[in-house]
Amino acid sequence: MSRSLVVVTAGVSEPSSTRLLADQLADAVLAGVSARGEALEVAVIEVRELARVLATVMTTGVPTPALTAAQDALAAADGVIAVSPVFTASYSGLFKMFFDALDPNSLTGVPVLIAATAGTPRHSLVLDHALRPLFGYLRARTLPTGVFAATEDFGSSELAARISRAGGELAGALVTSDGAVAGFGGPSDLGAPRRSGKGTDLGPVTDFADLLRGHTG
Repeated sequence: MSRSLVVVTAGVSEPSSTRLLADQLADAVLAGVSARGEALEVAVIEVRELARVLATVMTTGVPTPALTAAQDALAAADGVIAVSPVFTASYSGLFKMFFDALDPNSLTGVPVLIAATAGTPRHSLVLDHALRPLFGYLRARTLPTGVFAATEDFGSSELAARISRAGGELAGALVTSDGAVAGFGGPSDLGAPRRSGKGTDLGPVTDFADLLRGHTG
């Protein structure tokens, strides 16, 4: 049985250290799921590509095909990786706008691996002070290990170890010992049921642009 993982990355530059960290985390989850004998399909949502769309939605309330496709991907996901750069000691405004645009029940009970990047280690508390409260509000199942990476951390054994541990936790949440998807084996105690698009077939998507092909003409 194949699991679906959606990676939300809010880096604003290209190349982006935020996207680099997101890819490394996705690779760690893929390795963990594969080691458990399961397949994993990965879709990556680059939030910066939706910046104008999000501004339109926030000011008019009118959804667009691009945003609808992203929302459907998250609604169908078995697990999520969410990575934001740090701006003014918190997640970026663009990152927040994206999650503000979601249905409030989209992530209920879904395992989420949180991560952040910054130029300096002094922002490392952003995981606990900003990201965890956000996903707690969305009733997601935020995993114990979050990953923060300052510029100087990339390439270090310490960051590699944190990525491996966090990826293993999400892989374990996606695939349980009996083969069931964690969080979907019985009634949820997290409130309202998740409005999931489980019928949506993401296919072997590796980038959000591929996902949009089925939603735009």
